[in-house]
Amino acid sequence: MYYPDDVIEEVRARNDIVDVISGYVRIQKKGSSYFGLCPFHNEKSPSFSVSPGRQMYYCFGCGAGGNVFTFLMAYENCSFGEAVKELADRAGVALPEAEYSEEVKKRESRRAKLLEVNKEAAKYFYYMLRSPKGAAGYRYLSGRSLSDETMKKFGLGFAGVTNNEMSAYLRSKGYDDGLIKEAGLANFDERRGMYDKFWNRVMFPIQDINHRVIGFGGRVMGDGQPKYLNSPETMIFDKSRNLYGLNFARTSRKNNIILCEGYMDVIAMHQAGFTQAAASLGTAFTSGQANLLRRYTQEVLLAYDSDGAGINAALRAIGILRESGLRGKVINMSPAKDPDEFIKANGVDAFQERIDRAENSFFFELRILERDYNLGDPDSKTRFYREIAKKLCNFEDEVERENYVESVAEKYHIGYDNLRKLVASHAARTGFVKPVTRPKPTTKPAAAGKNSPEENRKRSQRLLLTWITEEPALYQKIKKYIQVEDFTENLYQQVARKLFADLEQGNFQPASIVSMFQDEEEQREAASLFNTRLQEEMTDSEREKAFHDIVHTVKRNSFEYYSSRTGVDMNALNQVISGKKALEELSKTHISLR
Repeated sequence: MYYPDDVIEEVRARNDIVDVISGYVRIQKKGSSYFGLCPFHNEKSPSFSVSPGRQMYYCFGCGAGGNVFTFLMAYENCSFGEAVKELADRAGVALPEAEYSEEVKKRESRRAKLLEVNKEAAKYFYYMLRSPKGAAGYRYLSGRSLSDETMKKFGLGFAGVTNNEMSAYLRSKGYDDGLIKEAGLANFDERRGMYDKFWNRVMFPIQDINHRVIGFGGRVMGDGQPKYLNSPETMIFDKSRNLYGLNFARTSRKNNIILCEGYMDVIAMHQAGFTQAAASLGTAFTSGQANLLRRYTQEVLLAYDSDGAGINAALRAIGILRESGLRGKVINMSPAKDPDEFIKANGVDAFQERIDRAENSFFFELRILERDYNLGDPDSKTRFYREIAKKLCNFEDEVERENYVESVAEKYHIGYDNLRKLVASHAARTGFVKPVTRPKPTTKPAAAGKNSPEENRKRSQRLLLTWITEEPALYQKIKKYIQVEDFTENLYQQVARKLFADLEQGNFQPASIVSMFQDEEEQREAASLFNTRLQEEMTDSEREKAFHDIVHTVKRNSFEYYSSRTGVDMNALNQVISGKKALEELSKTHISLR
């Protein structure tokens, strides 16, 4: 999908990247940039940077980076065209009719077709539930105390008792067998040919956050196996990046999201007024789902089953939430098995009380751990306390760790000083609770042997581009020495050509350069060229020497690169001649940064 460059630039320019990203990620100003926890990988220390000057973001931890379009594409898992449309709507920019390349047209057409066939299948299941053929499914859902209004809200349906009705219906609507199979709605084998994946099941359409049907879950009627069956992953359905019911929960305006295990738990909770409920999709909770939740809340309440499997699932989820920077609490379902059963037996008010009294996830972990120890036996009690100390070492923040040491000491009647000694002793033995040390950033190429000559060459080019974007006035001081061709990587050269042309015209917009690239990986790499780490603590004379060294290194590497190609590339000879002259001048020239 293509829009004219001037339209894309207008949309980008009218969507300040700080305003857009702060709607998704909590960021705080630090110097000239903003920093926060990266939404694209798990981290505890903020390494996600948003630059209002460059109108770009970059994560120094995972390398994710780009402009406002790139961010929306990665965060919302949408295409470039969808990102342009959303940001245009946000800024009130009227878009012309989009133009499509053949490749993009095919990909977008396939995505649209998959969404379309899923929507049609959802309509079929919805109709079947309300027809005589769906009587068994309707009785089941009514027996679970679901109202017609709730069934309608979640688009609940029924798959017929034979295994070819739905496929026949979709064919009658013009969808071919290949598309039906690709959508995960049918299977194929040599004995039976193509047959419906879902039949004799109550159907739960799975929607993305924009309410588009991307897959299905089905609960079998009777004793068939498996009890629950989900759609396979497709171009539009990634289980690890979606949560059932999140399309409703994200707009609930509650200060938390309740995470359940199953479809019925989510639906029953929404019907009872707890509209912030969502559930993972037939698989264990993942870090990708945690990052998805982090877009909408800072606190997640776990309402998992109260049996052993539910407790183990909660313990796993707690670790994932903590790694993702989310606060976790656990709702006590006992004596009921799950939220649906609890609400039916005890009512809405009782469940709200359980929410209000949700247990701190760390103390939940300790309570479950306590079951393995006999606190009446001194030896077992000591081992339990040592396990507590071990867990306390997982808190890297000293203030947070001290707060938990104090609370745990009070709860388990351990002397505060004794518990601190246990924590310190475990930390000393294992190396826990040490600040993370990172190599000090440097503006000089890495020492010989640590990187290949090719990587050293690329790094010096990245450093030069970063420095120029931080101090655009430097371009005028080096343009007689540095040419576009000195950037020997193809992508780097494209970036330098656009950057230098913009600087010549006094139109410096690094974020617009990222928009030149359609491929996501190229966008990330282009963003990295403007975000290479520069050493900050230098005197003026040290900075001038470092900058001179980078310019000289880029020119020398360019000279060596083209010297090796003079036998195969006629243009290389001109680069060698001009490069040699520039190197001679640079060796005698002082470049002032003032």
